[in-house]
Amino acid sequence: MKFVKKNYGWILVAILAMLPMLIVFKMLNIDFSNGLAITLVEGAGGEGRSTLDMLYHVTGEFAIRWMTAVLTCTPFFILFGVTNLFVRQAMGIATAVWSFLHFIFFIAAEGFGESFTQVNYVFGFIAVLILIPLFFTSNRKSMKWLKLTWKKMQSLSYAAIILSLAHVAILEKTWAIYAIIVGLGFILRIPAIKNRILTFRMQRKTIKT
Repeated sequence: MKFVKKNYGWILVAILAMLPMLIVFKMLNIDFSNGLAITLVEGAGGEGRSTLDMLYHVTGEFAIRWMTAVLTCTPFFILFGVTNLFVRQAMGIATAVWSFLHFIFFIAAEGFGESFTQVNYVFGFIAVLILIPLFFTSNRKSMKWLKLTWKKMQSLSYAAIILSLAHVAILEKTWAIYAIIVGLGFILRIPAIKNRILTFRMQRKTIKT
């Protein structure tokens, strides 16, 4: 119980990140009878899509959602004073896992070489490359080992989200809502606005006490 109480935020993020995997698993046949064999369930895509295309679409949607969620952590702290570094790390891991799955299904559908044929694919590929070191350093040991370098590395997530938004925008996906959320988050990070909000919260807290 002590472990759960201490890490409830991390556990909640992990559960929320894994639940959509049920959608993915429904489209896959996993057979352990002769080693590990994974095949696609025929006709599981629906909406006129192939199963592989639907897997590519679903994983991409959840990747951009988690990436957007990660970048709302700082604005949430600015507005409400609530922060949890390790919850944000869990969100970052979820972002990376869904992004890697998205890229794997893209390669399965189109081939690795296709990553360099269109600007939006190149943007997506670079975003995945950025997430690789962030994924492997999203832990406490890396924080202690890298120290200030760790924060600098994590700031690369901004580049990843911008590239990802450009990736889905060119594809004419439902990207606008994510761009608005991220855009508002960047506005709140502007020092003059951030300091004014923090000062206002401190004044209200002082009045209440």
